[in-house]
Amino acid sequence: MKNIDLVFRSNINGGLRHLKLTDVKSDLDAQTVKNMMQQIIDAKIFVDKNAELLYAKPVSAVYIDEQDHVLFEEK
Repeated sequence: MKNIDLVFRSNINGGLRHLKLTDVKSDLDAQTVKNMMQQIIDAKIFVDKNAELLYAKPVSAVYIDEQDHVLFEEK
């Protein structure tokens, strides 16, 4: 299972915000992900109570591989 961690710079004190998505396509290239992140920013749906963008600038994107390690399984 592939997950992706999208990191954005916030308009609130310039802090970093993470948006983690699960079960994503594993063959996305950097430009596609940057474009997707920009669409998230442009939608302006993630804002605080003062309408400041929580996700204002793309910083990075990282694939995370998670594998299940079954210790035991009764059937």
